[in-house]
Amino acid sequence: MTSGERRLAERLEQKLDDYLLWYDVPVGPKQSHPDFVVMHPRRGLLVLEVKDWRLSTIQTADRLNWEIIPDGIPKSVPNPLEQARQYAHQVVDALQRDKQLVEPDGKYQGKLAFPWSYGVVFSNITRKQFDTAELHHAIEPNRVICQDEMLESVGAEDFQSRLWGMFPYMMGGVMSLPQLDRVRWIMFPEVRVQTQGALFDDSDLDAELPGIMRVMDLQQEQLARSLGDGHRVIHGVAGSGKTMILGYRAEYLAKANTAGSKPILVLCYNEPLAVKLASSMEAKGLAAQVHVPHFHKWCRDQLVAFGQTLPGQIGRDQYVAELVQRVIHGVDRKQIPSGQYQAVLIDEGHDFAPEWLKLVTQMVDPTTNSLLLLYDDAQSIYERARSKQFSFKSVGIQAQGRTTILKINYRNTKQILQTASLIAADLLTGEDKDDDGIPLLKPISCGREGQAPIIIKLPSLREEAFAIADQLSHAHKEGHAWGDMAILCADWKTMDLCADALHQRKLPFNVRKRTGEYNPAADAIEIMTMKVSKGLEFPVVALPGVGHMPAKGEDEQEAARVFYVAATRATERLVIGVGGDGNFAKN
Repeated sequence: MTSGERRLAERLEQKLDDYLLWYDVPVGPKQSHPDFVVMHPRRGLLVLEVKDWRLSTIQTADRLNWEIIPDGIPKSVPNPLEQARQYAHQVVDALQRDKQLVEPDGKYQGKLAFPWSYGVVFSNITRKQFDTAELHHAIEPNRVICQDEMLESVGAEDFQSRLWGMFPYMMGGVMSLPQLDRVRWIMFPEVRVQTQGALFDDSDLDAELPGIMRVMDLQQEQLARSLGDGHRVIHGVAGSGKTMILGYRAEYLAKANTAGSKPILVLCYNEPLAVKLASSMEAKGLAAQVHVPHFHKWCRDQLVAFGQTLPGQIGRDQYVAELVQRVIHGVDRKQIPSGQYQAVLIDEGHDFAPEWLKLVTQMVDPTTNSLLLLYDDAQSIYERARSKQFSFKSVGIQAQGRTTILKINYRNTKQILQTASLIAADLLTGEDKDDDGIPLLKPISCGREGQAPIIIKLPSLREEAFAIADQLSHAHKEGHAWGDMAILCADWKTMDLCADALHQRKLPFNVRKRTGEYNPAADAIEIMTMKVSKGLEFPVVALPGVGHMPAKGEDEQEAARVFYVAATRATERLVIGVGGDGNFAKN
C-alpha cells in the first residue's frame, strides 16, 4: 500500500460498521484492480481510486486527461475519476447480466436493483487546495474525499456522508443475502465454490448464469486472501471448506510465481483426493507449477529422482513404512535436498504421522518459508497419526498465533449432519488438545435443509446392495449424473457385492481398490472404501453394511470415526444400510 491507501484503509476500518471492504483485489471478468471496493446491503456498491499526488504534482487537469510531474518528469494520465468510472462500469456491466440483480420492470428495468457509484480520494490535497486550484472544472467535487476529510479526528457520520455523497441519487432497494452472494460470485470468480460439472465460462456472454451461486463465506474468503507468509494451520470441521481454501491458495501462489522459481507442492494422504486436486489444477492450466501427489507417491518419486534404492519385496505396510524412512535418511544425509519447493500445502494433516510432518516441513524453501497445514481431528481415522500427542513446534511447524478455526459445516444438509453426528457423538466432545491448544470441534450446521437419510434394513448385505442400486437408479431419473454418486464400503467384500448388484442392474460403475483406479471425470458410480473417500464429496452417497460395523476385533470408536467421515461425504442425499448384528445396528 501507498501511505495514502494505508491511511484510507485505516479510516474505512475505524469509521464503517457492517461494511464489506476489498483492497486491490482483481474484480470482474476483466480482472481490473480498483484500489478499494466498498459494499453494504443498504448502501450499495462503491469503487474508490486513491491518489497520493500533492497539488504541486498536478500541472494541468481536464475531464479526460491530467498532466502530472511525479518524479520531475512530465507524464499524461487518465483523469482519476474516469479511471474509477471505468472500473465501476466493468463491474456493473457484469452484474447487470444477472436477472436476479436488476429491476424487472418500470423506469429502471434492466438496471441494477441497488445503488452503485465511484469516487476519488486525494490523500495529500486539502479541500481548500482543491477549491483554490479550481479542480472542480475537471472532477465533480462531491465525488472527491480530500486529505482533511479523512483525518482521524473526523466523525464517523461526517466521513460516511462524504462517501455516500458520491452517489448521484439514492435509489431504493436493499441487497438480500442471496443477492450479496451473487454479487461476490460475479465480481470475484476465485471465491466460487465449484460443484460437480464444468466451470462457468465468463468469456461466454450468452451463457446462462447458474440458478444458485455458491461462494466462500466471508470468513473463508478473508482467510484465503490474507494467509500471508510463514507457517499457517487451518483447523476445521469436515465440510468447512479447508480443501477449497487450499486450492485457492495454491492457485494464488502459482499465478504469483515468477518465471524460474520453484514449484508448489500439495500433499494429502488419500490417493483419490490427490487425483481430484491434481485434475483441478490441470483444468486451470497450473499442473506444471503445482505438483499434487499423495504422500507415499511423493516419497517414491523422491527416492527415484535422487538415485536412492527402493525397498525390496516385503509386505505392503512394511513397504510404505520403509519408503518413508529411506526418504528421511536421504534428507538427513543430504542425498535428497531440502527446500525443493516455493511452498508446501498439506491437506488431511490429521493423517500425517509426526515424522512425516517433520520431513515435509524441511521441503519448504527457507527464503519463502511458506507452509499451510489443514487439520481436522474428527477425521483422523488412521491410528498412527494419533498414537502419540505432539506439538506442531516439535516437528518444525512455527504456527503459534497463526492458527485459524473453521466451525461451520457447509457441505452437508442439516439432516445428513445430524445422522452422522448421532452415531459419532462421542468423537465430537469439544475436548482441548494439550500441546497446541486446538479444540476438537463439534461442527455447526449452516442450516441447509434436505431430505432425511434413507434407512434400509434387510436380512442380508446382498439384498442391501440391490436396494441401494435401485435407490441410485431412482436418483439418476431425478436428474443426478452417475458421476455424482458413490457407494462407500467398510471392506472389499461389501464392495464386490455392490459391484455385482450394479452390474446386474446395468448401471455404470467404477471400483477403486488400488492406486490409479479413480477417475473423477468419469460419469460412473464410484465404489470405494470409506477410508479412501476422505476429502471427497458426492451429492448422493450410499453406505452399505453399516449395521455390521464395527467388524470383529475392530474398536468401536475407530469404526464410528470411519462412519462419520463416510456419511459426511454426502452433500444432498444419504442412503444407509443398517441390517446386521453390529453395535451400530443395535444403536
